Amino acid sequence: MVLVPISLLGTGFYIKNQESGKGILVPAILENLKNYHYNPTDINDDFSKKVFDEFIGVLDADKRFFTQEDIKQLSGYKTKIDDLSKEGSYDFFDKTIAIYESRINQHQVWFREILSQPMEFESNETYTIDDKQPFAKNDAELKDRVRKLLKFSVMSRLAASLEAQESKDSAVKILSTDTLEIRARKSVLKGQEDFVTRWRKVKTEEKQSYYINAITSVFDPHTNYFPPAEKENFDIAMSGQLEGIGAQLQEKDGYIKVTRVVPGAPSALQGELKEGDLILKVAQGASEPVDVVNMPIDDAIKMIRGPKGTEVRLTVKKPDGSIKVIKIIRDVVIVDETFAKSVVIEDNDHMKTGYLYLPTFYTDMNGRGGRTSWDDVRKEIKKLKKAGVGRIVFDLRNNGGGSLQDVVTMSGLFIEKGPIVQVKSRERSPEFLEDYDPSVEWDGPLVVMVNQYSASASEILAAAMQDYKRAIIIGSNHTFGKGTVQRFVDLNETVRSKDASEFGSLKITIQKFYRIDGGATQLKGVLSDIELPDNFTYLESGEGEQDYPMTWDKIKPATYKAYDKYFTNFSSVKANSNKRVKDSPIFSLINENAKRIKAENDKKVVSLNLKTYMAEDKLRKIESKKLEVLNKENPELIITTLDEDKKDLESDKGKNDRAKDWYKNLKKDPYIFEALQVAEELK
Repeated sequence: MVLVPISLLGTGFYIKNQESGKGILVPAILENLKNYHYNPTDINDDFSKKVFDEFIGVLDADKRFFTQEDIKQLSGYKTKIDDLSKEGSYDFFDKTIAIYESRINQHQVWFREILSQPMEFESNETYTIDDKQPFAKNDAELKDRVRKLLKFSVMSRLAASLEAQESKDSAVKILSTDTLEIRARKSVLKGQEDFVTRWRKVKTEEKQSYYINAITSVFDPHTNYFPPAEKENFDIAMSGQLEGIGAQLQEKDGYIKVTRVVPGAPSALQGELKEGDLILKVAQGASEPVDVVNMPIDDAIKMIRGPKGTEVRLTVKKPDGSIKVIKIIRDVVIVDETFAKSVVIEDNDHMKTGYLYLPTFYTDMNGRGGRTSWDDVRKEIKKLKKAGVGRIVFDLRNNGGGSLQDVVTMSGLFIEKGPIVQVKSRERSPEFLEDYDPSVEWDGPLVVMVNQYSASASEILAAAMQDYKRAIIIGSNHTFGKGTVQRFVDLNETVRSKDASEFGSLKITIQKFYRIDGGATQLKGVLSDIELPDNFTYLESGEGEQDYPMTWDKIKPATYKAYDKYFTNFSSVKANSNKRVKDSPIFSLINENAKRIKAENDKKVVSLNLKTYMAEDKLRKIESKKLEVLNKENPELIITTLDEDKKDLESDKGKNDRAKDWYKNLKKDPYIFEALQVAEELK
């Protein structure tokens, strides 16, 4: 995704009778959304109700602060927020924050009282973890809900300490259960006190940004408001120059969720942090972990970031419910790991297949002769042809997109010429982005690998290859489904005010992508021709998991001619693949794990009985241990370094070591092995 500022000369406006820029900001944002958003939402009572629910959800996702009485007190605003927003009034925000902060004060009194006494874990009490549950009816019910939450937090820490003592390899001093329970309560108490302290330090402007983003999120998930400091953080993240762990994070229902692991970054090279993980705690080295559940995401990110060479320990909850502590040494992104690369892969048939990996659609933004992904892919294909490969497997898994121009040009490497994607702006006819070069770099069998984290530009390439019948798409049921384009508006250029304040920026969805067959890539993504089971098979994932995503629709198809000379035996190839997957112990294990993840995800009630909790946790660990077979290398796979790359690896020990690790991971990957079998059968 390329983000470019919109030119807004002559679009500024001035609102009278405002004492400061505070009252101008929301009307300015609504005006820009009205003028530039691809499908602007009507500012009416329905909009008002959605913003009401969004903002309450931002503050209290797990419903441990507000009561039904509080919501009833605020409900008069449900149909007024539209009018207040147009006027620049923060009345609903002010009243909601006032109640919320009084609840935080009350919460502090309660948790100090509750955590001052020893807890018992022998009863059959349960705790409900469900954002769909109703708010507590009154203070008595809310206090009991808080008590159970604290009890669950203490119990989980106590269980972890007891398990550590039971470990044969543990060097920790054996302590009594009572002593460990006291330590657990003190740890939870510190986490609660830290939460209150952090909230009291949050500036009013930052709290207002939570409210403003509740407004913008009703338009679509990718339209966001960035206060000045947050825009600077976004720019740093996009440039990749910040030292840290290299993971993109998102706040989801009070949790910090990993949405992408950046190729070449410390977290990617360490290998244990994965998309879909929930970060529960953050520790600086061996220091006491800090609970980040319900923490503002900016505060959590500040704790995760840090200087090169320092260690951060993340306590994460895996999709299967297991808890794991991941140690990562902060560093800068290793640039060469973000570029396209390839190897020759063979199995027992000794048929040479080119494996081409592209982590992102990078480009030379400044036109200074830097590297571009399309040209690097072209060079890798040339090297693979020279090595005598008979087919290519092109891996776009976890590729979140990037340069639009690069994906258009890159697609042209596999077809003679023609349209690649349609880009539609609001109230305008679609624009066809085409490949005009009749030359073809690769005209042999082609398999494109995708998963639910293949997004944006990856979906454009996969869709084009599918529509032209040029490649077989293999992987998850569908790709991410992000078929929209965003651009930044500098609000300081659009608002004329007596106030000299910085207003920040607005990221607006301004266009949608459409396949050449007319269907949008938005929401549905690209469906795989050959579907392989993965950990998220039975879960809703991708764009559809977001609140208020833009809808799928269809426009007039482009004029293009699909190829009829490729894959004439596709039906038999698919049948053979389905049989291999069905008979595969590895894929059967993955499928069973996916069912277990679905069951864990659907589980909303947890036991507060220590023995029951530890027994369930032990069972999860046993089930997770079965997956260790996935860490075994496949002896059938033979990986050969391309001749052009050997000299470079021999002269650089760091690159050589990283290449060896990469080869090991390729040999462990059952998806690559199956893609290889499919490619070998294509005619």
